[in-house]
Amino acid sequence: MKIGSHISSAGGFCAMYHKARSIGCDTMQFFVRNPRGGKAKAIDENDLTEFHRLLTEGNCSPVVVHAPYTMNICSPKTDVRQFGLEMMREDLERMEYFPGNYYNFHPGSAVGQPQELAVRLIADGLNTILETDFHSLILLETMAGKGSEVGATFDQLAQIIDLLERPEKVGICLDTCHIWDGGYNIAEDLDGVLCAFDAVLGLGKLKAIHLNDSLNPCGSKKDRHALIGKGEIGFDALCACLTNPMLSELPFLLETPTDDAGHGKEIQSLRAAVYAEKNENFQ
Repeated sequence: MKIGSHISSAGGFCAMYHKARSIGCDTMQFFVRNPRGGKAKAIDENDLTEFHRLLTEGNCSPVVVHAPYTMNICSPKTDVRQFGLEMMREDLERMEYFPGNYYNFHPGSAVGQPQELAVRLIADGLNTILETDFHSLILLETMAGKGSEVGATFDQLAQIIDLLERPEKVGICLDTCHIWDGGYNIAEDLDGVLCAFDAVLGLGKLKAIHLNDSLNPCGSKKDRHALIGKGEIGFDALCACLTNPMLSELPFLLETPTDDAGHGKEIQSLRAAVYAEKNENFQ
């Protein structure tokens, strides 16, 4: 079981690694540019090379790079789509310094277009990106379905993957808050939700979990993260995700509304609960 969190990106890659390890992470997520988009900082090759060494020797992997929230590769505006693809390509080029990890992005919003067209635009954009043989796996994130978001159902994510020329280069990151808000009741029927995922996408496509509680009831389609155990999903249900045999080998990443130190406390609480349950089962 690997648990980590989204780490604030100040100070460079090695600084992020040391910060993650100091709060108990054995996996981590971060941005390689401003989360609102824009130009990325110049590459410090020494920092990235040392970061790769730390990841390899410190057993803190895989890591997930999160794309900017403003990226929308299915926008009806050509310039917005192209800007998003340029950011994705630049981020993946940067990740070549620490290959074999994950690049996660929100599929996007249709913004007045038919959802079917938005699905096609996402697939077309990914097909363009995947013409280059990057050594990171791209992850489509499950979404909550607010507004015109694409990717709020397993079926829609499968539609995107079915249109890819290199589907083996794309996986799924499942966000517990998002799928809960999207109507998948993981608190009462986690196995049923995972079996539905398996039937549509195949569990082999699932590569990472964003472990977040939700401020809203199941099916609200609002996407409001809550601290672990302080929302509608609840602490026990989220712990059950960590121990479920269909998920337990995946990296779990917290994106709860707190700082690095707060994430450290949540990680500690989750690990303590999981280990207590394991010890109780062995007695």
